Amino acid sequence: MALSPQFGSIVPSQKQQALETNYLNFTNGDNDFAQQYLPEIYEAEVERYGNRTLSGFLRMVGAEMPMTSDQVVWSEQNRLHIAYTDVTGATNTTLTFVLNNNPSLGPIVQNVISKNQTLVIMNPTTGTELKVLVLDSTNNLAGTLATITVAPYTQANLNVTSPGDVDMVGPTNLKIFVYGSEYKKGTRDEDIKSVTPSFTQYSNSPIIIKEKYGISGSDTAQIGWVEIATEDGASGFLWYLKAESETRLRFEDYLEMSIVEGELAAAGSGVANIAGDVSYKGTQGLFAAVQERGNVLSGFTAASGLVDFDEILKNLDTQGAIEENMLFLNRQTSLDFDDMLASLSSGAAGGVAYGLFENSAEMALNLGFSGFRRGSYDFYKTDWKYLNDASTRGAVEVSSIDGILVPAGTSTVYDQILGSNIRRPFLHVRYRASQADDRRMKSWITGSVGGAYTSDLDAMEVHFLSERCLVVQGANNFVLFTAATA
Repeated sequence: MALSPQFGSIVPSQKQQALETNYLNFTNGDNDFAQQYLPEIYEAEVERYGNRTLSGFLRMVGAEMPMTSDQVVWSEQNRLHIAYTDVTGATNTTLTFVLNNNPSLGPIVQNVISKNQTLVIMNPTTGTELKVLVLDSTNNLAGTLATITVAPYTQANLNVTSPGDVDMVGPTNLKIFVYGSEYKKGTRDEDIKSVTPSFTQYSNSPIIIKEKYGISGSDTAQIGWVEIATEDGASGFLWYLKAESETRLRFEDYLEMSIVEGELAAAGSGVANIAGDVSYKGTQGLFAAVQERGNVLSGFTAASGLVDFDEILKNLDTQGAIEENMLFLNRQTSLDFDDMLASLSSGAAGGVAYGLFENSAEMALNLGFSGFRRGSYDFYKTDWKYLNDASTRGAVEVSSIDGILVPAGTSTVYDQILGSNIRRPFLHVRYRASQADDRRMKSWITGSVGGAYTSDLDAMEVHFLSERCLVVQGANNFVLFTAATA
């Protein structure tokens, strides 16, 4: 009877070498001492995706400040001058516009135009205008319609009675604004309406963000042959160090991503209708705030870039006219900006004249722009990694968000707590904090492994928590670049 190799036995070989038959294998229950020979291993882990973290955008453009409430409230000033849109030329001597007397629909709009004030009436359809003197003006808060009786300076009535007259009777989209007044000698001012300044109030609520990493006690003692390294400097041969470090990095990205992408739970939405639970209310993030209160440009391309961009400038003129602005763009939109600017300087001597040192013959060709000036505005352009990363908005070829224009500097708002005007960055983060607890970025360890002895759990659990929201002040100065709609 042939004797098969048993446990502990070996098959002799003529040469001194590791063979499958003469060494013990401990893999899958087999016995082979060839396992003692290590393979050729590259110790360092290959960082094939480079720096994978996405946070940093808000650190560039904003600040972080503590708060102690469930809600942050701020007020923004309204326009200084008196103007109305959607005015109707009712008759040859009267103008009318609708008043909003329902507070649930928004701020109450009053008729604050006074007798003897002078107005400019503009028809945006025909491009014509007419200057008039106000003879009478109702201030009927109980009604829904304001009526203004006027007399034109350059023609008999609001309609056409002579050659060269402009017709303002009939259109419902007229725009009017007050540019001054004219009174007779020796008159009293009892007909002047006092204008009380108003403000628009906004609010946002923080959300609680959590993350956790856990590992058993046995696995913490297991060594590996690959040396790991992460973006925050963690390194070593223990794999759980990498996992814990990456959990922390991912959570730090979530702190920014959640308040950039955040949405308020709308009435009737799935979140708002969670049965028996009204705790989930969401938070208004950057994109949602700009879409609601800011400016949106759809379908920006290099072909129509300058025309579209000049429309942005014209709109900024009507808003805060912040001189310095930052552009955070995805790759395609950034290239569209480069091509747009290149088309403006391609006729210079020597070919393209943009980039570093105007692309002189002694320098390498640079086909990118990091900053430029157009009109009275300065723009600083950079790629936003969040929009390009394949694990976030770069995961699809056409994203709904192509970039955003953020004004630099600070804005002045009225602080309800301090009772005074204060200056704040246009973008800043508010986090919950008090003398008892700081919830900006909390982390703690539980279990019985890794230096923590808080329970009988044979594991280490690393917990992360934050409670925060984003304040977007002066959103009318922001521009969101979105993909063209079908």
